[in-house]
Amino acid sequence: MSTTAQRDLTEISVPAPAISPAARTLRALLGTINHNWATRAGALLVVIYLLFAIFGPIFTGDPLELSTNRLLEPGSESLFGTDHLGRDMLARSADGARISLLVAVMSVLLGLILAVPAGMIAGYRGGTMIDEVIMRSVDVILALPLFVLGMFVLGLTGIGPTQVGPIEIPGAWKVVLLIALAATPFFARVARAATLVEVHEDYVDALKVVGVPRRRILFREVIVNVAPPVLVQAFLWIAIAIFAEAALSFLGLGIQPPAPTIGNILFDATAFMLLGAWWYSLFPGMVLLVATVGFNLVGDGLNDLLDPQLRQ
Repeated sequence: MSTTAQRDLTEISVPAPAISPAARTLRALLGTINHNWATRAGALLVVIYLLFAIFGPIFTGDPLELSTNRLLEPGSESLFGTDHLGRDMLARSADGARISLLVAVMSVLLGLILAVPAGMIAGYRGGTMIDEVIMRSVDVILALPLFVLGMFVLGLTGIGPTQVGPIEIPGAWKVVLLIALAATPFFARVARAATLVEVHEDYVDALKVVGVPRRRILFREVIVNVAPPVLVQAFLWIAIAIFAEAALSFLGLGIQPPAPTIGNILFDATAFMLLGAWWYSLFPGMVLLVATVGFNLVGDGLNDLLDPQLRQ
């Protein structure tokens, strides 16, 4: 082979393999952690919270076990102390963190399933009646604050299980549905805005010309570029969902005792704060603080990296 032919072969550019939205977001997340001290601190807090929520209940014992050591201060017998019924606060805080994490993740996933397709369809059909109907429906949900909506729905259906035809909805799932419904407008708006940008790109016009169906254009091609900003919003909403679950449980509208959640633990602690039981509210409050601050810092850093204007 001649030298010219070899040079021509070496100059042939090989197209880079396609990167999935999840891999792209993960790469951006790792890049953010490496270049932003606040995000590094947030990532550390998230890791601490995840380890505590996932593995804590395995090693801390039964959170419902009663004992005679009531309102025992933190020490060698109990690292986080005990509550007014003698239950170990470390075990209850770990189990409450696990429940809060499960509720947050399930509500965010459900919100994404409901909102992203609707937002993408609205963006693809921007300016039409379909767009108006979808976005005005989203605005109606957005006008209802989460706690007002929660008090209204749970006031009608009760805080226990609700029978809807042959299906029984547990009380915990009603909390998941409420938080998912509150997150839907934010996910739909982000998906619509990203889709509006993508539908004016040349590749979309080319796919239309060759006869590719709209459904495939949206959910095979456009979604690749819509997913990163939506996933950033989802990451931020995990922090909001953890706080919302704790707030609803604190108000008596969330998951009910004896199941421990951060919210109902803090509610029980209010009756004993003036008695000097400072650990009763301190440690569960620290768990909630670590989760919300950590997820918010990582989400903000990821948003900064994916935003071209902020990156410049």
